[in-house]
Amino acid sequence: MRVIGIDPGLRHTGWGVIERREGGKLSHIASGAIHTSTGDLAPRLSALFQGLAAVLADHAPNVAAVEKTFVNRDPAGALKLGHARAMALLAPAEAGLDVHEYAPNAVKKTVVGVGHADKAQVAHMVKLLLPGAAPRTSDAADALAIAICHAQHFGQRRLKAVS
Repeated sequence: MRVIGIDPGLRHTGWGVIERREGGKLSHIASGAIHTSTGDLAPRLSALFQGLAAVLADHAPNVAAVEKTFVNRDPAGALKLGHARAMALLAPAEAGLDVHEYAPNAVKKTVVGVGHADKAQVAHMVKLLLPGAAPRTSDAADALAIAICHAQHFGQRRLKAVS
């Protein structure tokens, strides 16, 4: 199973592709971030969608996992993040993928073991769980963590279904 994890953001949307093989072994395929400039919203959203569509075409994942929006005290910031999340949900859905969502605390708990881990802890554990992975940005590391979270939860659901 090939999973793309997406960490949505209007300025920086992280993405990470991993593969879960038989026996649960995880391997890093690719990761990166899509960056948009400041300015009008519509062209930035278009750039996010097109960038994600290109990543999906290049790496052919079977399933997508997207981080859920956390509560933001800044209504304007929350709205902008919501627009970016819409692109993060739409691009894989348009590519025909099932899209799963995970809360930030669930991702951190799965990858680090603690729901309130900081970005450095998440990045460190991603590198341990995916030998050879060297995400260049925290957004890419977070996206890989989201993909790991889905791969782990999928594996647990599959084991429960068999037993």
